Amino acid sequence: MSATRARGKKAAARPAATDLERTLDRATRRLLSLQRPDGWWVGELESNVTMTAQHLLLLEFLRLRDEDTTRRCANELLARQRPDGLWAIYWGGEPDLAATLESYAALRLAGLPADDERLAPARKFCEARGGIGGARVFTRIWLALFGLWPWEEIPQIPPELILMKPSLPFSVYDFACWARQTVVPLTVVLHYRPVRKLPPERACHELNLGPVPRKPTLGLLSDRALAWYAGRSTQPGRERALDYAERWIVDRQELDGSWGGIQPPWVWSLIALACRGHGLESPYFRRGLDGWKRFLVEDGDRLRPEACQSPVWDTGLALLALRAADVPAAEPALRRAADWLLREELRQRGDWAIRRPGVEPGGWAFEYDNDLYPDVDDAAVVALALDDLGSGRGAIERACRWLEGMQSENGGWGAFDADNDAEWLYKIPFCDFGAVTDPPSVDVTAHAVELLAREGGYEDGVRRGLDYLLAEQEDDGSWFGRWGVNYVYGTAAVLPALEAAGFPPDHPAMRRAVAWLEAHQNEDGGFGEDCRSYDRGEAGLAWRGRGESMPSQTAWALIALVAAGEAASECASRAVAWLARTQKRNGGWDEPYFTGTGFPRDFLINYHLYREVWPVLALGRVRRALAP
Repeated sequence: MSATRARGKKAAARPAATDLERTLDRATRRLLSLQRPDGWWVGELESNVTMTAQHLLLLEFLRLRDEDTTRRCANELLARQRPDGLWAIYWGGEPDLAATLESYAALRLAGLPADDERLAPARKFCEARGGIGGARVFTRIWLALFGLWPWEEIPQIPPELILMKPSLPFSVYDFACWARQTVVPLTVVLHYRPVRKLPPERACHELNLGPVPRKPTLGLLSDRALAWYAGRSTQPGRERALDYAERWIVDRQELDGSWGGIQPPWVWSLIALACRGHGLESPYFRRGLDGWKRFLVEDGDRLRPEACQSPVWDTGLALLALRAADVPAAEPALRRAADWLLREELRQRGDWAIRRPGVEPGGWAFEYDNDLYPDVDDAAVVALALDDLGSGRGAIERACRWLEGMQSENGGWGAFDADNDAEWLYKIPFCDFGAVTDPPSVDVTAHAVELLAREGGYEDGVRRGLDYLLAEQEDDGSWFGRWGVNYVYGTAAVLPALEAAGFPPDHPAMRRAVAWLEAHQNEDGGFGEDCRSYDRGEAGLAWRGRGESMPSQTAWALIALVAAGEAASECASRAVAWLARTQKRNGGWDEPYFTGTGFPRDFLINYHLYREVWPVLALGRVRRALAP
């Protein structure tokens, strides 16, 4: 049976117009009501308990911890504890050593004794995995700050790294921007090896079980050489490197006090500045502390920090969704949002220009203040949204030219840098904490292709991007999702890009993707995918496209189906019905599961606006596709 006839056969299963209209109308009104007075949208970016634990450790190191903050953070940690007494890094996830160990250490710091029954399962779990010695580098560094782990057992990264020219191997610019901004201050901290001793009753010395043997590798041997150098009394160039690193850190502080608008470089830059003698009298240190307070989420008698904030991304998605729902472009709420986004356009060169010196600046970042690190995903999505509004033609053209210049050699796009794919970095013992490079990914590439194909005039870049996307399609017909969980997200990004580039619904890549979606729809009509789909091998394969139905993931599947000409299919109808059935009275949805990705398998995210914005975008596109 031909694809055309098959789609015709399914047409009888069209979703009831009343359900679709009613659900979309309520969701649209709900989304409009969430706009902030100055024009943007932003939802909480919920991550995991390590952010809360590290907040207490940071304040303790800086000698700024107070009992009220301690109590409320402890309440947050205990509230996030699994029923078995351990901690995960995403809702419903399996126990995680870093999350459990850091939460245990923070609760001990908060005053819970070692024999507290609430800590007993965590202590047993950590001991079985080698205690502190079995943890990742980040965890060991945090605890070394308090004398709970010896600095000599920490893998070394020397501050001289900052002096390496970008063209040479092992430059800081080989790291992804988020890792680069974290590694530079950490080199300073690793030089000074500061220790703030804790009172014995608040220190988790019981989890120091000694070093865990690690298999000899070339990276481990190089680490021993660096450790030998770090221990020498004479280190040529060390003071020059420390001075340069301090200036590098200061030069990259944003006006809001952050570094890149994200937690890891922020907290480690504060600690590095403290090591260099900065205190409350330092304008850089003070601005960093004041800015960090704006990342704290008040939740009753609980307190937690966000790892990042996403107003530009959330606003771009909200505009795309509201226009898909046929909210007029002249609507004042949409005009305010467009004006705010245009003020957020980045027009200065950042670290990305080191590898692309001739490219004109343009595009947008993810956060409120991040002038040095625009990203391809935001540039594409915001430009698509502005184009839908008929606004900001100059900014859109600059974003397109910037995107064209940021394409990598293999035809794809990374998030922040071009050709940032030095896989050898993962062989260094220090780099065990997640993604440290920013190679091209399917979802980012798809958004860039969708924009450039729509705008026209970028045929070569679009062709190369399409070649990359087609080559990356999985054998089962799906695509991997780097920045969202996971294959449902990747597939939902690619099919609209193929449609924008003129691919017909009966193209083999489209048909294979639709078949995969149909095969992975849940019995209730929704779609979901567990974070464990990021696991390697058979373990991950079993979760590919599998999980409890969630509003954002169901919406992603609908977006893909519409792009493939399947808006009237039984699969789409059942997905619409699931969204209608699970919608709350206020027009939104519940979504406890994490569907966003920072680092696959290592750092997962629950974007609180995703449950509001993606269904509006999906249902709006379904309605448009079904219109006579």
